[in-house]
Amino acid sequence: MRIYIILILFFYSSIYSQSQSIITHKDSLKLETIDPLRPAKASFYSAILPGLGQVYNKKYWKVPLVYVAIGTSIYFYTNNQKQYDLYRDEYKNRLAGTQSDSEYLSRLNNNQLISAQKYFQRNRDLSAFFIVGFYVLNIIDANVDAALSQFNVKNRLAFRPMINTNTITSNNDLVVACIYRF
Repeated sequence: MRIYIILILFFYSSIYSQSQSIITHKDSLKLETIDPLRPAKASFYSAILPGLGQVYNKKYWKVPLVYVAIGTSIYFYTNNQKQYDLYRDEYKNRLAGTQSDSEYLSRLNNNQLISAQKYFQRNRDLSAFFIVGFYVLNIIDANVDAALSQFNVKNRLAFRPMINTNTITSNNDLVVACIYRF
């Protein structure tokens, strides 16, 4: 009977000491304020000016990536549009009976001009798709980065597999334990 009383007292004292340490530890934590509008602000800023949401999130290294991606897509769009216009104008001039000034274009037949127009039109449309895609990706990145920046990722929140070399089973096997800390 005495053993049961001693075990019960030991059990309750250990629970009481753990609860006291949790309470005092919670009081010592410095809680950061969570701004629910932060992702919306970052998205809004990136929608107004690409890269501004990344600046708002203090991820300055992403701004050149945004401008390189969108700028390269714009370059290919304008280049493909110029080439498309060149071959289209040559085809229209031929239908009107006008002679071409370019030696290269004068060697092409009508089917080749139509094929070149389709090729550059397709590439122009694909470049426009990439412009819109990188613009939307910029907004999504700013939103997700702002939302994830509010998560608590302190060292206390961890999943650490631990190999316990002190515990060996009867078959001399190694025991692996996973410990969660909160």
